[in-house]
Amino acid sequence: MTAIRVVGLGKSYRTYESELHRFLGWFGLPAKPPSNNWVLRNINFSVAAGEALGILGVNGAGKSTLLKIIAGTLSPTEGEVSLNGRVSAILELGMGFNPDISGRENARHSAGLMGFSKVEIESMLAEIEAFADIGEYFDKPIRTYSSGMQMRVAFAVATAWRPEVLIVDEALAVGDAFFSAKCFQRISKYRSEGTTLLFVTHNPSEMVKHCDRAILLENGALTAIGEPKQITNRYLDAAFGKPDPVEDEGDGFYHSDALVVVESSDKYHTRPGYNAEEHRWGHGGAHIIDFLITNQGLEYPASSSSGTQLDIYFKVLFDEGYESIVPGLLIKTLEGIFVYGTNSLTSTFGRSQVCAGKSEVLVFKFSLPLLLNKGEYLLSLGISSGFQTEALTGLDRRYDSIIFGVENTVPVTGLVDFKAEFETVESNRSGLF
Repeated sequence: MTAIRVVGLGKSYRTYESELHRFLGWFGLPAKPPSNNWVLRNINFSVAAGEALGILGVNGAGKSTLLKIIAGTLSPTEGEVSLNGRVSAILELGMGFNPDISGRENARHSAGLMGFSKVEIESMLAEIEAFADIGEYFDKPIRTYSSGMQMRVAFAVATAWRPEVLIVDEALAVGDAFFSAKCFQRISKYRSEGTTLLFVTHNPSEMVKHCDRAILLENGALTAIGEPKQITNRYLDAAFGKPDPVEDEGDGFYHSDALVVVESSDKYHTRPGYNAEEHRWGHGGAHIIDFLITNQGLEYPASSSSGTQLDIYFKVLFDEGYESIVPGLLIKTLEGIFVYGTNSLTSTFGRSQVCAGKSEVLVFKFSLPLLLNKGEYLLSLGISSGFQTEALTGLDRRYDSIIFGVENTVPVTGLVDFKAEFETVESNRSGLF
């Protein structure tokens, strides 16, 4: 069953040349026609009951506007949204709260706006107070709350009754780790009972962990939809300076033709461990054409023991000269959860200037943590130009392009081995209980 269907959705705001023209327009008097500023255009997707859909995009991409339209707090300019069941939304922090009354009274008021009767509200108020867990502040004015406390009350009220559709717009980012875990436990329970989740976050790992599918918004347009691991790669493109998008090649994603691989010298895809499902993009000017992994004297080892040194070499051919190049590395689990990432701006790197027509061999060296659990991991390599992390130009980035294995003498459940020890102690030992 479809819980949410969005068809041809668009939202624009009129902008007038002057306030006088706006005033004349109210009365239908002659004035220069206003221009339309489209913040969303031609958005189409559907979400099944019980599915979790993530929404990614840089600031200003249209995420919050889309959620407000779906939640019914904002009207679309064109298109329509069809919903099956009651919607509960946590949008802008503090939205709908009166800062001069207490959390308890705001909870009553918010629940009333959600359509619940006084009897229903009073029967759930104690549970709302317990879930928010802010102590005596529940009876103090909202204006005395921290942002985290406001989020606690908002989430407790919005989820006191299980909705058919739950919308969460980055609100959990302001909470502490304990309360965030508590929220996701409730979300997981509701999803198992059929609740549909729309989830906005700037944290790719959270998207991969909690969503079944994801969409990417760029400048008000839906540019990609698919598995969260793939969409988070596309989001990283957008967040860190991808090239202009070109034609859709039919697989639901947009690709760049700015990157021209030098076939005669590119041996990357022939090496052991190469992942043919890599996600590659770049502005061009440099190409990562080869790599080598060594561990304890072995080249391209099938697996490496935790606690040993891993050396990652990669060869880059430069078509252009650069005053500053920035190599980077990222390690993820096969599911797409980030494990570790670094680049030369945050680690030691001697020479940074390169000349056109030259190739350079770059290397990252590190010890695999003793506590890292046995398994297979994805390795991404990249080369950028620039002097500051927030203003880098990606020349060639090869996400998830290598699969490598890690061995641990005592495999455990999970990602990290905490080396727990167990013993039985005497209950009458002094100082215990």
